[in-house]
Amino acid sequence: MTKFIELNSLYEKLPGHSGENSISEKGHFNIIKVEDLIVDGKPVRTGYTRRSFFKVSLVEGSCIVHYADRSITVPQYALVFTNPVVPYKWEVVSKKQQGYVCVFTEDFFSKNTNIKDYPVFSSAENAVILLDEAKLNIFKALFQKLENELQTDYAYKYDFLKNLLMETIHEAQKMNPESGLAIGSSNAAERIFLLFTDLLDRYFTIVDITDTIELRTPSDFAAKLNVHVNHLNKALKTHTGQTTSDFIKSRIIQEARVLLKTTNWTVAEIARCLGFEEPNHFSSFFKSNAGSTPGSFRKQND
Repeated sequence: MTKFIELNSLYEKLPGHSGENSISEKGHFNIIKVEDLIVDGKPVRTGYTRRSFFKVSLVEGSCIVHYADRSITVPQYALVFTNPVVPYKWEVVSKKQQGYVCVFTEDFFSKNTNIKDYPVFSSAENAVILLDEAKLNIFKALFQKLENELQTDYAYKYDFLKNLLMETIHEAQKMNPESGLAIGSSNAAERIFLLFTDLLDRYFTIVDITDTIELRTPSDFAAKLNVHVNHLNKALKTHTGQTTSDFIKSRIIQEARVLLKTTNWTVAEIARCLGFEEPNHFSSFFKSNAGSTPGSFRKQND
């Protein structure tokens, strides 16, 4: 299972921050200064493959945001949106870095608000919005308002904070995102393979008993990659000798083994997380591909 970093790991690296603004009944919300992410002259590394929180960053300073399939250069000012499953690497270019980082969890919003489906959070292509100085000042005022409101005792401040955050998101989405420079490769099959395996890893994010795998078929993954399913299958077959279905099947078995060994969830609960409507279908699938029933595997690894 891919390494997963919780919020407390972020705060452990930030002097003076303890995550005290976390509120269990309404999710987590906090505002952090970019300057606080610079420790001993070096940025705190928080670009882990899997995180438990969303981030909206208002950046002042030259940097490069690297995604799996593209690199986006920020010459001076930008808004950068990241979600818990899209991996990225933040490369600082200029010495002076400042701004704000808004950190929040999905449960900060109501169940009726699917924050991860908003364009700025759903793909790297929409995640970086370059700003001029006038736009920077508009968003800086919004972030300062978020920061100030967070410190008040207003009984409905978290409702107000949600509205302010949504205003920030909508204002950003009305602007054109920076597409960045696609990472080239002389081998198209290899490029598709790398994108597919990255996507495969990102969407197998079973860290909580309520999680469910969203992509399970070759067509699901092809749609996310904007390629025809036959093109995806041919690329994987050319590069590795395996089909898309082979990769998905192997990843499901890998995740199932991890969950059986490291959790006390029932087989039915694990089956649901892995997208099986019936536990017996999961048991048959696991036995056919792993050589034993889920229960026997668990007993062997106790």
